[in-house]
Amino acid sequence: MVSRNILIAGGGTGGHLFPALAIGEEIHRREPDAKIHYVGSNFGLEAKVFPVKDVWHTLLPIRGFQRGISLQSLGRNILLPGRIIRSIIKIRSLFQDFLPQIIVGTGGYAAALPLYMATRKNDPYPIVLQEQNSFPGVTTRWFAERSRAICVAFEEANKYLNQETVLTGNPVRQGIADGIKKDAGKEFNLDPENKTVFLFGGSQGSAYLNKMMNAVVEKITGSGLQVLWQTGDLEYPKYKNYNDEHIHITPFINNMDSAYALADLIICRSGALTLAEITVCGKASILIPFPFAAADHQTKNAQALVNAGAARILFQKSLQPQEFHHSIMNLIHNRAELEKMAAASKTLGRPNATKEIVDQIFQAAA
Repeated sequence: MVSRNILIAGGGTGGHLFPALAIGEEIHRREPDAKIHYVGSNFGLEAKVFPVKDVWHTLLPIRGFQRGISLQSLGRNILLPGRIIRSIIKIRSLFQDFLPQIIVGTGGYAAALPLYMATRKNDPYPIVLQEQNSFPGVTTRWFAERSRAICVAFEEANKYLNQETVLTGNPVRQGIADGIKKDAGKEFNLDPENKTVFLFGGSQGSAYLNKMMNAVVEKITGSGLQVLWQTGDLEYPKYKNYNDEHIHITPFINNMDSAYALADLIICRSGALTLAEITVCGKASILIPFPFAAADHQTKNAQALVNAGAARILFQKSLQPQEFHHSIMNLIHNRAELEKMAAASKTLGRPNATKEIVDQIFQAAA
């Protein structure tokens, strides 16, 4: 078999970066001789992650348009045209050297220019898009009509795209649903027989979610429940003194499979990859969307789970600690409702998402 040259572009945030890496890993698993080149931004998370992963990559001097009105935002926007020109020159050189047979875009500003350069030729390169959110990002909307396939994670995305899509789900970490509850109890020094509330705000933590849990955690544990609480590195010193036999506080969790296995109820934001993981694991959740996400896509993501009966939604703007506490207690003590939500969550999970996305890429590249 002739090896393929596949360029995967995406980044800026983990939500665009980690699907790109998962897709690349699945391609290599199925075609070890495939040559994969990643494209990201100097200013995105990928600038740290690509070197650690030791993958073949190019970083562009591009960053997104700044919507704020500060002097810093203004200064960055003034520099943007020059950054775009330098990035285009770098991409053109990369295409000439690497000779990609297909371009895969996972979203974010790091994907837009490679996709633009791929499709502006008289004989354009085939492109495949992978969209994580229920409301498609700008890059997906721009290039949808020029793509061979659009892999979406939510059926709701179809409402915003005038193009046929393939419902694949989002790539999730290998083994994410394989945690063992008994072992997880030992790992987090909690009783696997007790009901556990698991709160986390992504890998960096969430100051807002931490503040809300701080207001109610003693009431929760006072009723016989346990709390597994990931704070993020910056906030950990504020809350670490809560650690006891009913509360396990940690800045970061490496083994999320264990955390999901232990959890009876999850409280988190509604980023697309987080929702992909909790649905593959079949967990009931209370979702508190990050209100400043682009186009309020986290609210749209959360609503998709609420509509399916898999989650409850609370809104940061109006949420008070008393309502937060009551929402947790009403759910965790209602076994029938919790089981119903967990079952609904499981039906939304797409454990074969990465495989199905790579199927689409190979088909488009054939």
